[in-house]
Amino acid sequence: MTEEKIRRISELAKKSRTPEGLTEEEKAEQAGLRAEYVAAMKQSLRSQLDSTVIVRPDGTRQPLKKNGR
Repeated sequence: MTEEKIRRISELAKKSRTPEGLTEEEKAEQAGLRAEYVAAMKQSLRSQLDSTVIVRPDGTRQPLKKNGR
């Protein structure tokens, strides 16, 4: 997700709180950008968890178990 898209999400959020609100096109754009943002955040978290290991007191390293996904 680019900084430009994140900035646009913020602009649309600000505009939605004004008396004029958002047009239908802007609402659709906002929903699409939010969905893209959430997907990017989920992917980032999955990547981080995939590389996480548990270090036991005896020094052994065990990767986190996947929950079937």
